[in-house]
Amino acid sequence: MIKILFIPIFLIFASVNYGCSPASVLATGGGSAMVVAEGERTLGTVIDDATIKVNIAAKFLNADNNLFVNINTSVLEGRILLTGLVDSQEIRIDAVRLVWEVEGVKEIINEIEIGNRTTLKDYASDLWINTQARAIAAKTMGIKAITFNFETIQGKIYIAGITARQDLLDEMIIALKNIKGVSEIINYVIIRDKL
Repeated sequence: MIKILFIPIFLIFASVNYGCSPASVLATGGGSAMVVAEGERTLGTVIDDATIKVNIAAKFLNADNNLFVNINTSVLEGRILLTGLVDSQEIRIDAVRLVWEVEGVKEIINEIEIGNRTTLKDYASDLWINTQARAIAAKTMGIKAITFNFETIQGKIYIAGITARQDLLDEMIIALKNIKGVSEIINYVIIRDKL
Protein backbone atom coordinates (compact mmCIF):
# COMPACT_ATOMS: atom_id res chain seq x y z
CA MET A 1 0.00 0.00 0.00
CA ILE A 2 2.85 2.37 0.84
CA LYS A 3 4.47 1.79 -2.54
CA ILE A 4 1.23 2.55 -4.37
CA LEU A 5 1.13 5.96 -2.70
CA PHE A 6 4.83 6.50 -3.27
CA ILE A 7 4.69 7.12 -7.04
CA PRO A 8 2.36 10.16 -6.88
CA ILE A 9 4.33 11.49 -3.92
CA PHE A 10 7.55 10.98 -5.90
CA LEU A 11 6.22 12.94 -8.86
CA ILE A 12 5.24 15.85 -6.64
CA PHE A 13 8.53 15.68 -4.73
CA ALA A 14 10.62 15.52 -7.91
CA SER A 15 8.94 18.55 -9.44
CA VAL A 16 9.11 20.58 -6.22
CA ASN A 17 12.62 19.41 -5.38
CA TYR A 18 13.97 20.18 -8.80
CA GLY A 19 12.32 23.60 -8.84
CA CYS A 20 13.87 24.51 -5.51
CA SER A 21 17.26 22.86 -5.86
CA PRO A 22 18.69 22.24 -9.32
CA ALA A 23 21.56 20.23 -7.84
CA SER A 24 19.77 16.90 -7.71
CA VAL A 25 16.66 14.91 -8.54
CA LEU A 26 15.31 11.85 -6.77
CA ALA A 27 14.50 8.90 -9.04
CA THR A 28 12.60 6.02 -7.45
CA GLY A 29 10.27 3.06 -7.99
CA GLY A 30 10.25 -0.69 -7.92
CA GLY A 31 11.50 -0.87 -4.36
CA SER A 32 14.58 1.33 -4.56
CA ALA A 33 15.58 4.95 -4.66
CA MET A 34 18.49 6.62 -6.34
CA VAL A 35 19.61 10.23 -6.04
CA VAL A 36 21.25 11.53 -9.17
CA ALA A 37 23.57 14.50 -9.07
CA GLU A 38 22.92 16.72 -12.06
CA GLY A 39 26.66 17.00 -12.77
CA GLU A 40 26.82 13.32 -13.71
CA ARG A 41 24.28 13.56 -16.56
CA THR A 42 22.50 16.23 -18.52
CA LEU A 43 19.19 17.49 -17.20
CA GLY A 44 17.42 15.91 -20.18
CA THR A 45 18.96 12.52 -19.42
CA VAL A 46 18.00 12.76 -15.74
CA ILE A 47 14.40 13.55 -16.68
CA ASP A 48 14.31 10.80 -19.32
CA ASP A 49 15.64 8.24 -16.83
CA ALA A 50 13.17 9.34 -14.14
CA THR A 51 10.34 9.01 -16.66
CA ILE A 52 11.49 5.53 -17.67
CA LYS A 53 11.72 4.50 -14.02
CA VAL A 54 8.20 5.73 -13.27
CA ASN A 55 6.83 4.00 -16.38
CA ILE A 56 8.50 0.71 -15.40
CA ALA A 57 7.06 1.04 -11.90
CA ALA A 58 3.59 1.56 -13.40
CA LYS A 59 3.99 -1.57 -15.57
CA PHE A 60 5.11 -3.60 -12.54
CA LEU A 61 2.21 -2.28 -10.43
CA ASN A 62 -0.30 -3.42 -13.04
CA ALA A 63 1.32 -6.84 -13.46
CA ASP A 64 0.60 -9.98 -11.49
CA ASN A 65 3.22 -11.79 -9.41
CA ASN A 66 4.19 -8.81 -7.20
CA LEU A 67 6.75 -7.53 -9.69
CA PHE A 68 6.67 -4.05 -8.13
CA VAL A 69 7.55 -5.48 -4.72
CA ASN A 70 10.04 -8.15 -5.80
CA ILE A 71 12.09 -6.37 -8.48
CA ASN A 72 14.33 -3.34 -8.08
CA THR A 73 15.19 -1.12 -11.03
CA SER A 74 18.11 1.21 -11.63
CA VAL A 75 18.04 3.45 -14.70
CA LEU A 76 21.15 5.12 -16.15
CA GLU A 77 20.97 6.68 -19.60
CA GLY A 78 18.29 4.25 -20.75
CA ARG A 79 20.19 1.22 -19.39
CA ILE A 80 18.00 -0.74 -16.97
CA LEU A 81 19.47 -2.91 -14.22
CA LEU A 82 16.89 -5.33 -12.83
CA THR A 83 17.62 -7.07 -9.53
CA GLY A 84 15.50 -9.06 -7.14
CA LEU A 85 14.09 -12.48 -6.39
CA VAL A 86 11.12 -14.10 -8.14
CA ASP A 87 9.53 -17.53 -7.92
CA SER A 88 10.01 -18.76 -11.50
CA GLN A 89 11.73 -18.26 -14.84
CA GLU A 90 8.37 -17.26 -16.36
CA ILE A 91 8.05 -14.33 -13.95
CA ARG A 92 11.64 -13.30 -14.71
CA ILE A 93 10.92 -13.32 -18.45
CA ASP A 94 7.65 -11.42 -17.97
CA ALA A 95 9.45 -8.67 -16.07
CA VAL A 96 11.96 -8.20 -18.89
CA ARG A 97 9.15 -8.20 -21.47
CA LEU A 98 7.33 -5.45 -19.57
CA VAL A 99 10.46 -3.31 -19.33
CA TRP A 100 11.05 -3.57 -23.08
CA GLU A 101 7.56 -2.13 -23.59
CA VAL A 102 8.64 1.14 -21.97
CA GLU A 103 9.68 3.88 -24.37
CA GLY A 104 13.32 4.97 -24.06
CA VAL A 105 14.74 1.66 -22.85
CA LYS A 106 18.02 1.00 -24.67
CA GLU A 107 19.41 -1.97 -22.76
CA ILE A 108 18.29 -4.33 -20.02
CA ILE A 109 20.71 -5.97 -17.63
CA ASN A 110 18.74 -8.82 -16.11
CA GLU A 111 20.11 -9.85 -12.71
CA ILE A 112 16.77 -11.13 -11.40
CA GLU A 113 17.32 -14.38 -9.53
CA ILE A 114 14.92 -17.27 -9.08
CA GLY A 115 14.33 -18.24 -5.47
CA ASN A 116 13.38 -16.48 -2.27
CA ARG A 117 14.78 -15.22 0.97
CA THR A 118 13.97 -18.15 3.17
CA THR A 119 14.15 -16.30 6.47
CA LEU A 120 13.92 -12.85 7.96
CA LYS A 121 17.59 -13.32 8.85
CA ASP A 122 18.48 -13.50 5.13
CA TYR A 123 16.59 -10.28 4.45
CA ALA A 124 18.22 -8.55 7.44
CA SER A 125 21.65 -9.70 6.30
CA ASP A 126 21.14 -8.22 2.81
CA LEU A 127 19.86 -4.99 4.34
CA TRP A 128 22.87 -4.80 6.64
CA ILE A 129 25.28 -5.43 3.74
CA ASN A 130 23.56 -2.73 1.67
CA THR A 131 23.84 -0.24 4.54
CA GLN A 132 27.53 -1.05 4.96
CA ALA A 133 28.07 -0.67 1.19
CA ARG A 134 26.55 2.82 1.22
CA ALA A 135 28.74 3.80 4.17
CA ILE A 136 31.88 2.56 2.40
CA ALA A 137 30.86 4.42 -0.75
CA ALA A 138 30.41 7.64 1.23
CA LYS A 139 33.81 7.22 2.84
CA THR A 140 35.55 6.38 -0.46
CA MET A 141 33.70 8.55 -2.97
CA GLY A 142 32.54 11.41 -0.76
CA ILE A 143 29.44 13.30 -1.90
CA LYS A 144 29.56 11.53 -5.29
CA ALA A 145 28.49 8.35 -3.47
CA ILE A 146 24.87 9.52 -3.69
CA THR A 147 25.02 8.93 -7.45
CA PHE A 148 25.57 5.19 -6.96
CA ASN A 149 22.82 2.64 -6.50
CA PHE A 150 23.46 -0.47 -4.42
CA GLU A 151 21.21 -3.52 -4.29
CA THR A 152 22.09 -6.62 -2.28
CA ILE A 153 20.44 -9.94 -3.08
CA GLN A 154 21.53 -13.04 -1.16
CA GLY A 155 24.95 -11.57 -0.38
CA LYS A 156 25.62 -10.28 -3.92
CA ILE A 157 26.09 -6.52 -4.17
CA TYR A 158 25.00 -4.96 -7.47
CA ILE A 159 26.46 -1.50 -8.14
CA ALA A 160 25.19 0.94 -10.76
CA GLY A 161 26.36 4.50 -11.35
CA ILE A 162 28.59 6.79 -13.35
CA THR A 163 32.08 8.01 -12.40
CA ALA A 164 35.24 9.44 -13.88
CA ARG A 165 37.36 8.11 -11.00
CA GLN A 166 38.31 4.51 -11.77
CA ASP A 167 40.83 4.60 -8.91
CA LEU A 168 38.18 5.47 -6.30
CA LEU A 169 35.80 2.89 -7.76
CA ASP A 170 38.49 0.19 -7.49
CA GLU A 171 39.22 1.25 -3.90
CA MET A 172 35.52 1.10 -3.05
CA ILE A 173 35.10 -2.38 -4.57
CA ILE A 174 38.06 -3.72 -2.58
CA ALA A 175 36.49 -2.34 0.61
CA LEU A 176 33.08 -3.81 -0.29
CA LYS A 177 34.60 -7.29 -0.60
CA ASN A 178 35.58 -7.09 3.08
CA ILE A 179 31.98 -6.72 4.31
CA LYS A 180 30.96 -9.80 6.25
CA GLY A 181 28.45 -11.87 4.27
CA VAL A 182 29.34 -10.52 0.80
CA SER A 183 29.65 -13.35 -1.69
CA GLU A 184 30.13 -11.34 -4.89
CA ILE A 185 30.36 -7.78 -6.25
CA ILE A 186 28.65 -7.20 -9.60
CA ASN A 187 29.77 -3.89 -11.08
CA TYR A 188 27.67 -2.00 -13.64
CA VAL A 189 29.31 1.39 -13.11
CA ILE A 190 29.89 3.41 -16.27
CA ILE A 191 33.37 4.98 -16.42
CA ARG A 192 33.51 8.38 -18.11
CA ASP A 193 36.67 10.13 -19.25
CA LYS A 194 35.48 13.45 -17.88
CA LEU A 195 32.45 14.49 -15.91
